[in-house]
Amino acid sequence: MREDLDVVVERDPSVRSCLEAALHPALTALWTHRVAHRLHAAGRRLPARVLSRWARRLTAVEIHPGAVLGRRVFIDHGAAVVIGETCTIGDDVTIYHQVTLGAVGWWSDNRRPEGARRHPVVGRNVVLGTNATVLGPVTVGDDAVIGAQALVNKDVPEGMRMLAATASGLPPGRRADDVMASIASAGSW
Repeated sequence: MREDLDVVVERDPSVRSCLEAALHPALTALWTHRVAHRLHAAGRRLPARVLSRWARRLTAVEIHPGAVLGRRVFIDHGAAVVIGETCTIGDDVTIYHQVTLGAVGWWSDNRRPEGARRHPVVGRNVVLGTNATVLGPVTVGDDAVIGAQALVNKDVPEGMRMLAATASGLPPGRRADDVMASIASAGSW
């Protein structure tokens, strides 16, 4: 627990002490997950899911009890983070808000063999930017950066930077060539 408190102080410039870090919502989600994960691994799936659900309502962070999280994982802000059941996250990973580490979808996952991995494996020292989405049984290599708004559905080599398109400006009075592309956001798909 001390290590988790130190990570919050180290990686969140708005937090200046371990006492203040104890109030960070991501810690509630992480600590509850650790208990829920132990219950899940021991076959006590229902109590694990109840704990997970409670943490989600309290923190807006959804971590399936089956997910495996490494040491010093830091979830900054936390709102709308989703981590799926067969996901594995390495040590020293930073996850920003609205990140999804999910499966492709039931239409694909229902055809996988029983016990097959459906969610990503995230290596050590990875940064997952705001609203990044990593889907399916892909592997994100150590020291990779998944930028804000990036959609990843293929393996990411160690140290790779996966970046989404950057917004571009249009002078006032000039019409966009593609109106739908200019008004649609990532969340509208």
